[in-house]
Amino acid sequence: MAKKTYFVTGTDTGVGKTIAAAAILEAARQLGKRTLAMKPIASGCEQTPDGLRNEDALMLQAAITEELPYDALNPIALEPAIAPHVAAQQAGKNITAQRLVGFCRGLQIRPADLMLIEGAGGWRVPLNDRETYAAVPRELGLDVVLVVPLKLGCINHAMLTAEAIRADGLFVAGWVANHPEEEVMSCEQDTLNYLTTHLGAPCLGVLPWLDGTPADQLPEVLARFLNIRPLIEI
Repeated sequence: MAKKTYFVTGTDTGVGKTIAAAAILEAARQLGKRTLAMKPIASGCEQTPDGLRNEDALMLQAAITEELPYDALNPIALEPAIAPHVAAQQAGKNITAQRLVGFCRGLQIRPADLMLIEGAGGWRVPLNDRETYAAVPRELGLDVVLVVPLKLGCINHAMLTAEAIRADGLFVAGWVANHPEEEVMSCEQDTLNYLTTHLGAPCLGVLPWLDGTPADQLPEVLARFLNIRPLIEI
């Protein structure tokens, strides 16, 4: 059974959850840890000879140490690149928190030192008309890793997301700052200082913008900017 399992969320969509998760997995591999990962729902998938595939899920699959079939890592693959609950409706699929919890528990029984479950969008992204994705880590009782993009407005978004996580009875185990754009935000260090002081969780690292680095090499390059010991020593 996985010794440590964390849910990876972000302040919004497109903030770098996948690259942060893959870098954490690579950092764990470099420490000799066995790793697993899941992206239970992925929209924006492409048709391939092997079926629907999502580039983020494929990055996670490449980053883990344990061999895992794609369908186990990404059990719900949706083609439209839109909000998961809308994509599911268009595909005629019913997504519930309990179904996702079942997928996650099925993978958690496999032996590993560290397992990451990547959400979709932000903390309150809908699954259906009644539930949000937050119901999944809440039901599983998982600690959370928060990915924060370094751009204008990120303090407010990060603080509100952390508040929502804690209001749901869960623990923010750490956060990763990510550069989603080449342009450096104004007063970046002031922003980092504020978040470090006020988020109430350890900063696991600050990931730089890397232009020209092949996608399959990004996790290895970015892992050097992380300190994941707060995750594996809890």
